[in-house]
Amino acid sequence: MAISPQDIEAAQARVRGAALRTPLVYSQTLSRVSGREVFLKLENLQTTGSFKLRGALNRLQLLKERGEGDRVVAASAGNHAQGVAFAAKSLGIPATIVMPRGASISKQMATAGYGAQVILHGRDLSEALERAKELVAQGYVFIHPCDDPEVMAGQGTLGLEILEDLPGVDTVVIPVGGGGLAAGTALALKGRKPETAVIGVQAAAVPSLAAALEKGGPTPVAARPTLADGIRVPLIGSRTFPKLKELLQDLVLVEEMAIAQALLFLLEGKKILSEGAGAAATAAFLGPLKDRDLGRQVVLVVSGGNIDIPLLERVLPRALLERRRLWSLRVTLSDAPGALGRLASLLGEQGANILHLFHDRLAPELPLDYTRVELNLETRDREHGEKVLKALRDAGYEVEEKP
Repeated sequence: MAISPQDIEAAQARVRGAALRTPLVYSQTLSRVSGREVFLKLENLQTTGSFKLRGALNRLQLLKERGEGDRVVAASAGNHAQGVAFAAKSLGIPATIVMPRGASISKQMATAGYGAQVILHGRDLSEALERAKELVAQGYVFIHPCDDPEVMAGQGTLGLEILEDLPGVDTVVIPVGGGGLAAGTALALKGRKPETAVIGVQAAAVPSLAAALEKGGPTPVAARPTLADGIRVPLIGSRTFPKLKELLQDLVLVEEMAIAQALLFLLEGKKILSEGAGAAATAAFLGPLKDRDLGRQVVLVVSGGNIDIPLLERVLPRALLERRRLWSLRVTLSDAPGALGRLASLLGEQGANILHLFHDRLAPELPLDYTRVELNLETRDREHGEKVLKALRDAGYEVEEKP
C-alpha cells in the first residue's frame, strides 16, 4: 500500500486532539552563528516524549475503525513502546509490548504506566521481535515502528505542522532511523511545498540509509553502540527506503562526540532536554551542514527527549571535557603544610572552579617529600583553561592533563 500526501492530511485530522501540536521555537544562538533563521521542532515535548505517538495513533485508529483486531503487540526498547502503549490505552485496545531484558528500567516503567502489558524477553530487540511474532500467531496485530504506510502517515503530520507554523521554510533537517519519520515528513512537506529541502541525519555508528543508498536497496549494517539509540536501526525499512531515496536532498552522518555536544548545547543553551537521536539534527547543523547553503529558514527536528538520567550524567562531563569547559589535571606539589591551600588559592585567583579533588600521597614514583593532587576543574572555555595551566606552571607546579 502506497502513501500519499492526502493520507497524511487525513492522519492529521485523525490524531488531532490526541497528539500534541508541538512548538516550533526560534533559536537566537543558532540563528546568530549561522546567519539564518533557525527553528527547533520540539517533539521531545510530545506526549510520551517522542514523535512515535503520531504514527501509533494513526495506525491504531484505523485498525479500530476497520475492526481488524482487538489486541495489538509491538517490540521496542523505548519510544515506540511508549507510543503504542499510550495510543492503545486512549483507544481502549489491549496492548502487549515485548522489550529486551536490557531495556532501561525507566522505559519499562513508563510503558507499563501507559497501560500496556510488558513482557521482558531476549538479549536484544531482534529476540524481542521473535517473541512478538509468536503473539501475532495467537491473534495479536503487530504494530511496526516505522515500515508501515499508516505509521508513516501519522509520523508525517509533523511536516504539516512545520509548514503551517513556518510557511517559508527552506530546509528541514531530520534524524533517520528506520525512516518512517523522515519519509512521512518529507512527503508532507513536498506535497504542499515541493521546493522544501529535506536533509536526513544518521549516526555514523549505524549508517543503514547510507549503506542502502550506496548498494541500491536496504542493506544491513552492524548495530554498533551509539548515543543516538533511537536511530540505532541496522536495516532501513523496505517501504521507507524508496520514499527516502526519492525525497531526501541529502544524507549526512554525525559522530558520537558531535551528538554529545549537541545534547549539551540544547540543554545548556536552550533548556531543552533531548535524547541522542533527538539531538542528531542539531549536531549535523553545527557540524557537516554548517557551511552549506540551506536557505534562509531552517528547521531542526528534535525528535524525542527520552534519555536516561544515568546516561546523561555520563555524557555531559565528556562533552564538557571535549569543549574544554572541564579539565582533568594531575598536579605535583611539595608535601608541606599550606601547600594545598596555596594551590587552591592560585586556582581561585585564576577564576577556575574546583569540582573534584583527590590527594594522593602514596604514588610510588613520587619522592617522599612530594604529593600529587588530581583535580577536575571548570573553566569558561579553552582559552581560559590554557591560562589557568600557564599560571600553574609559571608558579612552579608540575602539571599534566589526565587522559
